[in-house]
Amino acid sequence: MLDSMEGGETGAGTTAGTSGARRELPLVYACSGCSSAAQLANHLAVRLDRAGEAEMSCIAGVGGGVKPLVRMAQRAQEQGRPMLAIDGCALRCVGHSLARIGVEPTRHLLLSDAGVRKLAHSDFDPRQARQLLLQCTAQVRELARQAAAPARGAGHGQPRIDPLAAPPHRDAA
Repeated sequence: MLDSMEGGETGAGTTAGTSGARRELPLVYACSGCSSAAQLANHLAVRLDRAGEAEMSCIAGVGGGVKPLVRMAQRAQEQGRPMLAIDGCALRCVGHSLARIGVEPTRHLLLSDAGVRKLAHSDFDPRQARQLLLQCTAQVRELARQAAAPARGAGHGQPRIDPLAAPPHRDAA
């Protein structure tokens, strides 16, 4: 079902075998929990990766403190590589996992703010997935274009406001 929605695989590399061309793409992290919203977030990231629009990395490894994956996220931020975090719900597990290692994504999408319902024991809506994939593809292309353009004061860590982006999360002291 997933491949039939957006076409076949492109043969893009994986995080473990990252080529130079893949390292130029925006990095994407997504929730992959058990709800329909979480699985939609994961689906979007996988589709972006397979289409060669972004490079997906493993948020479970970041959250679990797996050193090569933590270093990859930190290095991406240090080098100004665009980073997209996709969370399915208001728990914001992806955002929290990145924050624990001192990383702030360039853009943070919260699918529940885009009208995605979190359902247990259910699949996500394929029509909604197609619509959101178009929006996410446009966003990662914009991130890539901004990263390729000469710096004009809008650097990494200053996310552009858009309708799918989650509001900044502030932890209470």
